[in-house]
Amino acid sequence: MFISGTGGDLRLRPNVFDSPLASHFEILAYDQRGLGQTEKPDIPYTMADYAADADGLLESVGWNRCHIVGVSFGGMVTQELAVSCPHRVMKLVLACTSSGGAGGASYPLHELSKLPPKERAARLIELEDRRLDKAWQTGNPEQFQDMIHRRVERSMWDENESGRDVGARHQLEARIGHDTYDRLPKLRMPVFICGGRYDGIAPSRNLQALHGQIPGSRLELFEGGHAFLDQDPRAYERIIDFLQETSL
Repeated sequence: MFISGTGGDLRLRPNVFDSPLASHFEILAYDQRGLGQTEKPDIPYTMADYAADADGLLESVGWNRCHIVGVSFGGMVTQELAVSCPHRVMKLVLACTSSGGAGGASYPLHELSKLPPKERAARLIELEDRRLDKAWQTGNPEQFQDMIHRRVERSMWDENESGRDVGARHQLEARIGHDTYDRLPKLRMPVFICGGRYDGIAPSRNLQALHGQIPGSRLELFEGGHAFLDQDPRAYERIIDFLQETSL
């Protein structure tokens, strides 16, 4: 099972079905509540709700146990699922995510929601990869503006879709209360924690905190930012190796 991050929408390509994982595993992925083509009820969402959604999907397709990969916000959902339904999880991959609480929270993306689209895009570019700082932007103005344009275009493609703003807002609000830190030590399944060295959304210190709380977990950092899975080919290779290991 692959659980995607903030704003995840299976209509956007490339997605996990275009990734190296697809040639090694049968993949179950879905649009989470408030996102993509799923329902967007105008009620508060909680991380427990998101975990229950994942559990319910596994039940409906008859997957009693499986490997679970959670990326960014999906990693938060995955933590909640693992601590509440550990019987579901064979192996766990937590990518570019945070525990919340004493382990540190990922960047509060809800604070950027009121910014104009171009300003929000520029801020996200800088946050997602700390190498793309003001000095880099000044030295690469055309490339920076092209990145802003592509991000704005990608974010606006479904702006007229019914309930989109409501669902997106509630999903961001669910991140605020995320805190699994004190419950993580009870995890007993194999866990691989990974992220990018230059990630400003889920910084490496948050990954270190996860690693310190989960007994027997592994931690590896890669050359990239929040999108390290697409930036460093070794990342998917190491995840695949971890999931295919027959002994630990």
